[in-house]
Amino acid sequence: MNIVFILIGLTLLVVGGEFLVRSSVGLSFKLNLSKMVIGLTVVSFATSAPELLVSLQAALDGFSDISLGNIMGSNIANIGLVLGTTAVISNLEIDSDFYKFNWPVMMIFSLALYFFLMNGEDIDRLEGAALFIGLILYLIFLVIRSRKEKNVVTEEVDENLKKVSWFKIIIWLIIGGAALYWGSQLLVDGSVALARTLGVSERVISVTMIAIGTSVPELAASVIAALKKERALSLGNLIGSNIFNIASVLGLTALIKPIVMQSQEVLSKDIYWMLGFSFILIPLAFLPKKLIMGRIKGIFILGAYAVFLYFTIFK
Repeated sequence: MNIVFILIGLTLLVVGGEFLVRSSVGLSFKLNLSKMVIGLTVVSFATSAPELLVSLQAALDGFSDISLGNIMGSNIANIGLVLGTTAVISNLEIDSDFYKFNWPVMMIFSLALYFFLMNGEDIDRLEGAALFIGLILYLIFLVIRSRKEKNVVTEEVDENLKKVSWFKIIIWLIIGGAALYWGSQLLVDGSVALARTLGVSERVISVTMIAIGTSVPELAASVIAALKKERALSLGNLIGSNIFNIASVLGLTALIKPIVMQSQEVLSKDIYWMLGFSFILIPLAFLPKKLIMGRIKGIFILGAYAVFLYFTIFK
């Protein structure tokens, strides 16, 4: 039954996230925000809502390792699973924006998380505020920069949502909020119960099963696009998702309820895996074939992710 609860919880989070994105974009168009601003800010915040609700629910229930494991596991899965699988199917081109801007920002936030946990084994409200303020500054810089340059990557925005009525926006918002709330409750409760049944920590479940579950929608969309030979995946959007996971999800969660680390493995293992997967993107971007993420690199990343899962679950 615990696995059923987890699967239902993940399904509700996916459905809730989709409705929240639609209602947020529709509302943004009603407020006359530009498509560029909506893509850079509104959609990015809305797509991080499932992770935020899970992390917040876990922190409020006293399972902070689920909050940390969920985010670190999601960031690892975004690179190891989503990027690796997509690169195996179809070559991905890497633009200069990746190594000049997006990757350094991701590493700054990742290292900030590492030092916050090293300093007291928690993320207090002040550190949460620092992460969130850093995100706001990042977004302001992105908006200013995108007005000067036309090639800045943003999240996809469905322009059909311009025509959506206020009634639909409100209904979608209610459905999205309810699904996210109940989905996060079921997911956290099911994960804690499953961990106790299997005799493993909540951290192991969150950094593997929950993280993979929350990455499935992005993985499915990227694989379908790659198989159709369409634009499969934007590395900029993937990096942006990792930035939002740390700065928005952990930042906001810590502002509401400080996140206290419960398991030493978070600091001695998980954080190093996350930093390793983040760092390895730079040498992979340039070696051996410059600015192309091809099949061999995809197999390497997927293999590394399999090793991560093996050591996390069995060791």
